[in-house]
Amino acid sequence: MADTTTPAAAPAAGPAPGTRDRLIAAMLGALQRRGLHGVGLNELLATAHAPKGVLYHHFPGGKAELAVAAVESAVAHMNGSLERLLQRNAHPVDALAAWMASAQKFLSASGFEQGCPLATIALESTPEDEAIRAALARGFAGIRERVAQALAASGLPDAQARNLAALIVSAYEGALLQARVAGQVDAMRETCDALLELVRLQISAAAPRA
Repeated sequence: MADTTTPAAAPAAGPAPGTRDRLIAAMLGALQRRGLHGVGLNELLATAHAPKGVLYHHFPGGKAELAVAAVESAVAHMNGSLERLLQRNAHPVDALAAWMASAQKFLSASGFEQGCPLATIALESTPEDEAIRAALARGFAGIRERVAQALAASGLPDAQARNLAALIVSAYEGALLQARVAGQVDAMRETCDALLELVRLQISAAAPRA
């Protein structure tokens, strides 16, 4: 989803991260670049500078439990980024525009290697990955809910805000995947422009007439 910049890609600030945080960051980076099954456990441990025993100390369920933690971390970062933009921008369209633009810049800057970790892992998850799928479902639902709240606060009826939020998340995830495989942001930019124009029109139509 928008703002695919994650703690794995952000510069370190303050105290050095602990082993648990380094493991989550390593998994996030792997999910963005190659997906859950594209990286081995030994590579994750090497990236995090952590011995195998420490992994199972923090994540008894191993790689799958670490993936769940990474998904939850990514969702928290995305929602936090959106929240900050909503606080800085009076109109939700401006906040959404900045949120989406940041993702386009990050994907382009990564050489179209790092996409949304939620989409990547969702595509390769199986029915046996119950915990991972549950974490993904919660994550997408949380993002949709926060977008819907922002739209409702701008005057849209709750049902309309929820429907529009679902469309925004679904369309944007699809556009991000297209941009990543094409190696250019055209699909993302065009989808964003269409979504933002639709949001403007919906909010304008819902505004009370003087």
